[in-house]
Amino acid sequence: MRRIFAGAAVAVLTAALAPGVAHAVDQGKGHPGFCTDGAGVTVVLDFQQLGGTTIVRCDPQTGRGTGLDALKNAGFQVAGVQRWGEAFICRIENRPSAVEEIPVKGNEHYKETCVDTPPAAGYWSYWHAGNNCAWEYSQWGVKNRDFTAGGFEGWSFSLNATADSNPVPRIAAVRPGTAGPCVTAAEPAPTSDDINEKQPGATTAPAAPPSGTQATTAGPPGQPDQPGTSGRPPPPPKPRPGGGGQQAADPAGNVAFTGGEQAADVDQAIKEQAGASDYAPWVAGAAVVLLAAAAWFTARRRKRARDS
Repeated sequence: MRRIFAGAAVAVLTAALAPGVAHAVDQGKGHPGFCTDGAGVTVVLDFQQLGGTTIVRCDPQTGRGTGLDALKNAGFQVAGVQRWGEAFICRIENRPSAVEEIPVKGNEHYKETCVDTPPAAGYWSYWHAGNNCAWEYSQWGVKNRDFTAGGFEGWSFSLNATADSNPVPRIAAVRPGTAGPCVTAAEPAPTSDDINEKQPGATTAPAAPPSGTQATTAGPPGQPDQPGTSGRPPPPPKPRPGGGGQQAADPAGNVAFTGGEQAADVDQAIKEQAGASDYAPWVAGAAVVLLAAAAWFTARRRKRARDS
């Protein structure tokens, strides 16, 4: 009996004291700033009305990858929703956090729980662009489309926006020193309504769009553009038309950005928001040991009473 309690106490104490994995922007993935060549993809994170700096990082991978791959490989920490997983991005770098109030229309004290699809009045909108091209609202979900080699992936928080005011990232999709014509890539549609279905035979090689074509805009980030099909979540409003081979904005108008070097540790922020402290594991471990010791002494006293 004593060995059982002692073993349990040690196991729980070890688990309680085990150090957590730190997650801020993972500096071990990607690198700060724009990609320097046409192989990787530059990822822009614009917190917009959530406040905080804009972050620009590069995912240097050269092979095929989805928008979700680019976001993670650039070093960002993300959270999906319980219902749809990472097919719908709910938080990036713990924003919006579970404790902050987002003044969405109709609910000024809204807090995001990431259980189901965030409201159309407050969510991370998903954009992409070829180098030197205007930002374009993604036609497909974050798992449905491939990033464009040498291009850009953008995430911009949309708060109480309409189809005409859905905010594009405030960083122009122009790699420094590459001023020139807009070059974009063709985007084949996914072959099914599955939110995890990838584009068939998609390529990351840049290609000029056919003359006179205009890309359509639809759906929310990481989910389809039509509600009620194959159990997919309903979309926020469609944003204003854009992209489709149009030239990028002037980079001189970029807002200030960083590479996320000073980003707060996400795990630490979550712990503080939950009211926890660095002493909590020690307290929990000590409590377990005391309970195990009390149980052992109780069992020993009962055994002595039976033997007497």
